[in-house]
Parts: sequence; C-alpha cells; structure tokens
Amino acid sequence: MKRAQADRNPIPSQAPDGVVMDGAVRVGPYMTVPALLQERGIDPAPLLAEFGLEPAHFLDPENTIPFSKAGRLFARCAEIAGCPHFALLVGQRASFSSLGAVGFLMESSPDVRTALHDLSRHFRVHNPNVAITVVEEDAFVVFGYTIQRPGVEAREHILDFAMAIGLNLMQAMCGPDCRPIEVRFAHARPRDLGPYQFFRSVLRFDEGETALLFARHWMDQRPRGADPFLHTMMAHRVGDIEAHSSEDVVGQVRRMLPALIVAHTTSLAVAAKHLGLGVRTLNRRLAAEGAGYMQLREDAANTMARQLLESTRMPVTEIAGFLGYANPGAFTRAFCRWAGVAPTQWRLSKRRRALERKQAKRSARARQARA
Repeated sequence: MKRAQADRNPIPSQAPDGVVMDGAVRVGPYMTVPALLQERGIDPAPLLAEFGLEPAHFLDPENTIPFSKAGRLFARCAEIAGCPHFALLVGQRASFSSLGAVGFLMESSPDVRTALHDLSRHFRVHNPNVAITVVEEDAFVVFGYTIQRPGVEAREHILDFAMAIGLNLMQAMCGPDCRPIEVRFAHARPRDLGPYQFFRSVLRFDEGETALLFARHWMDQRPRGADPFLHTMMAHRVGDIEAHSSEDVVGQVRRMLPALIVAHTTSLAVAAKHLGLGVRTLNRRLAAEGAGYMQLREDAANTMARQLLESTRMPVTEIAGFLGYANPGAFTRAFCRWAGVAPTQWRLSKRRRALERKQAKRSARARQARA
C-alpha cells in the first residue's frame, strides 16, 4: 500500500484542443491493458492503483498518463501476469485509431511514404517524449522509434510495444504480406523469442536503434484507407493541435536530433535545412530561447548513450561509432564530461543498482506474503 501511495502522482490533465503535455502520452494505444489483465484472470484495479490510475481512465483514448509510468506499468503487468512479453501483446492490438488524429492522417494518406513522414513530423501530437525517424536507403527504409525523455524506466517494454504497433500500421496500409526485412531492438535479447515470431522477420537485439526495416518499394503503396478529402481534414486538425501546443524551436531541434545522430548528419546547416530556416536564423532563434545548437546536440548524444549503455550489451566501441564519434576515446572523454565517470563504470554501476532494487522488491513482497 505504501508503494501505491508513493506512486500516486496526479494524472496529467488534458490540455486544450487535444494537446498532450510534455511528459505525458495519450492513453489510446494503452487502452487494452485492463482487458488483457482480465483475460489472464487478474483484477486490473489494484495493479493500476499502484500507479495512481483506475480502469475507467483507459476508456477514453484522449486521456493521458505520465510517460514515465508507461514502462513500469508494462513491467508490473508482465510480472503479475507471468507474461514477459505483455507489452508486445498490447501493441499487437493497437491500430490507427489508437494514435488519434495523427493515426487518421496516416490512414488517409495517398501513399505509405507520405504516411510515415506525416507520422515522423507530427507524432508529438500523440507523444512528445518520442522521436519517430524515417530514413530511406537505396533498397530499404528504416522506420525507427527513439525515446527522447531521460530516466524512463523499463524502456525495453515500451520499445517492444512500439515495434508491434509499427508493424500493425504497415500491414493495415499494405496488407498482411507486408513484413519487415529485419527488426532491431535497442535492448538485450529476451530469454524467450517465441512471442517475437509475430514479426515473421530477422530479429536483432543489442542494436543502437529500435527500428523496422522494410523493402523500399512499400513506400509507394497506396494505403487501403487513402482518402484525399479526409487527409486534408486531418492535416488541418493536426495543424490546429500543433498551433495550440506552440512548440518552440528548441523543442523542434530536440525532436529532430536523434534522427540526425543516427544518420551522422548533425551539422547546424543540416538541422537548419530540415527546419526550413537559414543557419543564422536558427542560431538567432535558439539564442533567444537561451540555448545553443552544440549543447542541444551534446544533450541528445548524452541521452542516447545512457539508454544504450543501460538497455543493451553493445560494446562501448560500437556505441561510440553509432553516435558518430571518430574513435572510442573521444566518446569516453565526452561521457566523462556528462557523467563524471567512464561509460564502462557507469554501466556497471547502473546494473548493480538495478539488481539491488530488484532484490529489495523481492524481499519486500516476500515479507508481505508472510504477513
């Protein structure tokens, strides 16, 4: 009961005109959590109460929950249900409607390319804590998902959840024959790969990014729900929501940087081009908001480095290369500036603390069971 009370933070209020506040996420994709628990004979009310939530909150997709609780909620459901892949199952039940206005904008797009780029540009309407990236190569496209918010626990559950939703969206547009060439996960390999056969693809774990790779020809496919009139309507609706959210240029740069880092194209000129601004204009607007581009780039690399060190077994040398550092030494020096210790030491410390927390939770539950 103490844990439930300690975690009972206020549920973020819904902002005007459907705007989701920073630090929150729309309930839409999570709506099936109570039903999945019930299917396993578990009363969802006590479990949700541990997070300051109740089943009724999941009835309205426009309600919000703190994004910081999403991973822990999935982890707790997985533990109580004895189902490590619980988040994967929730993701498999999501659809365009789960993403609200952005989902309907995608569904009505003239082609898959437009749909994915719309999702990348406007996903903050649904979840401002995440960046969606779409990178087209010669023969394939990388459809990626990056958690930008620092300190989000149990990220591996959120990443599995996101990849299941991504595949659902692609198949809803292109049909069941659309399958990824491979699926990459920026977390460690799970013990049981059986549930991941849902992807019918090559699975790669301990990767630098979480992404679905599809053959590029799917980008030209016309979605089943393509509708020019509806697409125009939804574009106006999403634009209205974004206008009310009034995201500043710092927020736009932060949202863009993960994709630029992955592509190793983080120059100020490239960032300015993506925003449709001149270099001097971007510098001036950032300065007016008390920020500098180099520091924002450092912050993004810092966040991504910590996530990869904590969630994957990638060697430090590979993380350095993935983040675009010329050599491991340069990355280590940068990380020491950020964290005060070398990346290897930081990783070991985080793992020790995680193990201590897990053991403490087990001891506390054992004491409760005896009582």
